[in-house]
Amino acid sequence: MGNGAVGTRGGARWRIAGVRRVGRLARRLARALRRAVAPAEGRRFEATRPPTGQDGGGPGDIGHLLAAAPTFAVELRAAKQHLAPADLWYPYQSLDNLAHLNRLLTPGHRDLQALADRRPIADIGGADGDLAFLLARQGFTVDVIDWGPTNFNGLRGVGLLADHFATTVSVPEIDLDAQFQLPREDYGLVLLLGILYHLQNPLYILRQLARRSRHMLLSTRIARVTADRSVRLDRAPVAYLVDPAETNNDSTNWWIFSPPGLRRLLDRAGWDVLDQITVGRTRGDSNPAQPDRDERAFCLVRSRGRP
Repeated sequence: MGNGAVGTRGGARWRIAGVRRVGRLARRLARALRRAVAPAEGRRFEATRPPTGQDGGGPGDIGHLLAAAPTFAVELRAAKQHLAPADLWYPYQSLDNLAHLNRLLTPGHRDLQALADRRPIADIGGADGDLAFLLARQGFTVDVIDWGPTNFNGLRGVGLLADHFATTVSVPEIDLDAQFQLPREDYGLVLLLGILYHLQNPLYILRQLARRSRHMLLSTRIARVTADRSVRLDRAPVAYLVDPAETNNDSTNWWIFSPPGLRRLLDRAGWDVLDQITVGRTRGDSNPAQPDRDERAFCLVRSRGRP
C-alpha cells in the first residue's frame, strides 16, 4: 500500500515534469516561429529572402534579373570578343552586383520597376554598361552617366555596346567632379555602385541626386580601421582621404567612409536608408588600403526631397 502510494506520487511527478518539458518545448517552438516571420528590421535580411530566381515577380524583380544574368553574360562576352580586344574592356564583372542586391533588398523593395515608378534609371559610373544593357533588355530606359577621362576605356566600351545592341541606352558624358547638371530632370532610380569613393565631392553629388530621384541603390568601400590599425574609424562619422597610391594604386580614389560616416553622409544629403548590408571583410578590421581588408556597404535609400 505504501509502495503503491509512493509509486503513484512518483508517476504524478513524472507526468508533471513531462508536461512541463512539453510546455517548454512548445514555447521555444512558438518563439522560433515568431522570429522566423517577424519583420527583418534591424536584422540581417538574407534569411528572409526567397530562393534565388524564385521571386515570381516580373522583369523588374531582382530575382528575375539575377536569373537572367548568366545567359545575358554569355551574350555580352561574345559581343565584347567580337567588337574589341580583351584589354579594352573594364576588367571587373559588373553583373556580380546583382547577387549582392538580391541579398540586400527586402520584401516590398525587390521590384526595380516599382522603385523607379516606371521612370528612367541613371546608372552613374556604369563602366561598360553591362548592367544597363541587361536592364534595357527588360524594358527599362537607362542613361549610363560617366566621364571619359576617368572611365576605364574613355567610354569606348559602352559606346560600342550601345551601337551593337541598338537599345534605348544613352551615354551622356558628364564630369561628376564639376558643378554638373543631369541630362534629365526626373529619374525614378539611381544606381551608384562602386563609385562614391571615386568622387571628389560626394556630399554635393548625393544632394543633387536627392533632388532628381526618389530611390538610389548605392555601394561603396568602407573602412573600420586605418591600414596601420592605429586609429579605429568606426567609432565616429568620418571619412578617410586616401593617398593617390594607397588604394589599388589608383589616384581616382578619394574618400573612404567609416560605417557611421556613410550613414551621416546619406542623412545630411537628404536620404533615408531603407535596406543595408555589408559584404567582403566584415570581421571588424577592414581598412582603406589592403585588398584583403576590403569591406563594402550596399544600401537602398529613399530621398526625403521627392514625393
